[in-house]
Amino acid sequence: MTHAFTLRSQRFAPRTQRGVTLIVVLLILVVVMVLGIGAAQIGLLGERTTRFDRDYLIASQAAEAALMDAEFDIRGPGGTRSTNFEAGKDGLFIENCGNSGTSRGLCLPKSDQVKPVWAQVDFTDQSNTARTVAFGEFTGRAATFSTGSGIRPVRPPRYIIEIIDDQAQGNNAASTQTPKMYRVTAMGFGPRLDTQVVMQMVFRKEKG
Repeated sequence: MTHAFTLRSQRFAPRTQRGVTLIVVLLILVVVMVLGIGAAQIGLLGERTTRFDRDYLIASQAAEAALMDAEFDIRGPGGTRSTNFEAGKDGLFIENCGNSGTSRGLCLPKSDQVKPVWAQVDFTDQSNTARTVAFGEFTGRAATFSTGSGIRPVRPPRYIIEIIDDQAQGNNAASTQTPKMYRVTAMGFGPRLDTQVVMQMVFRKEKG
C-alpha cells in the first residue's frame, strides 16, 4: 500500500522593525550631550567667577595703595606739597577740584551741590587737565607701583583730597576757625579698565 506524503512549505512573515533600540540610543546621546553642555557652562562660570575675584582683588589693592600715597602726600615724608596741608593753608583747595599744578586733586566741596565732589570727578581721566592725582605724582613713589611681575593693574590708581570740617575736634578756644581734616577718595583699576574699585578714608593730620 502506497502512502503519499504531501510536503507543505511554511512561510514565516518577517518581524516588523520598530526601531525602538535606535530611539533609546538617540535619547541617551541627547542626555549625555545636555549633561556635557551643562558641565562646560558650569566650568566656564566658575572660571569667570575666579577671574572676576582676582581682578577685583587687584583693583582693591591698587585703591588701597592710592590711599596710602595720599597719606604720604598730606603729611610726608617725601611729599612735595605736604606743607600745603598745614593748619590755615587751604587756599590751594578749589571748588570741584583743581586740575593743574599743586592744586591738582585738591577739592573744596560746594554747599549747593546735590552730589558730593567725589561722585562728580572722572577718575579715568589721565589728561594734563585731570582733576585727580595719579599715584606717586607728588610723592615720587610712582616707580614702586610699576615694580613686580604677574598680572597687574591696567593703569595706576588715582585719588582726590577734599578738605572738610572736623566736627569731632570742635572749635578752638583761641580761634574761631573750625579744625579741618581731609577726605580722600581713591579709585583702583584691575587688569581691565572696567574693573574698578573706589575706596575712601578720612584723615586727620597730626599737629606739630
